[in-house]
Amino acid sequence: MRALRASLPDAGRVAADAAIARGVLGLSAYRAADVVLSYLSMRDEVETREIIRDAWVRKKVVALPYCVPHTCDLRWFRVDRLDGLVRNRFGVEEPDPVTAVEVDWRQAAVPVALVPALSIDDEGYRLGYGAGFYDRFLADFTGVSIGLCRAAQRVKSLCDLGAVGVFDRPVDVVVSG
Repeated sequence: MRALRASLPDAGRVAADAAIARGVLGLSAYRAADVVLSYLSMRDEVETREIIRDAWVRKKVVALPYCVPHTCDLRWFRVDRLDGLVRNRFGVEEPDPVTAVEVDWRQAAVPVALVPALSIDDEGYRLGYGAGFYDRFLADFTGVSIGLCRAAQRVKSLCDLGAVGVFDRPVDVVVSG
């Protein structure tokens, strides 16, 4: 799936990502949300910056994940701009937990989480990078989880492919383009 995602032509990727962003912005769950937990896309992941900017315009709290070292846990920190982030051991830009303000999504009226994926199936199960960060997070998340995936990366059933484990958690909504 990584090779497939990387092989998508730039023009097709940009068009798909714009369609995905429009799809997210049109969701009633997104429009109602007061807190948006988002990943910051890197390399060839589905682009999230347009969604993040829209959330700021709509006065939503935007938080990015911080990967807690030596664990598979995510903590969420508020961002009001995208500069000042630091690269973690995986090369992911994330908030500095020393200077950023942690967001407790449990206190939000309507939290939504944008979830990255290499692939997503018709049941909402996703193929991630294998560390389990998002599966652990989704096990406790009570808001609306939104999986982002380009149409070329969708599959009918990850379970049939043997790619769904006991700890895997499906997302609530899939937006693809």
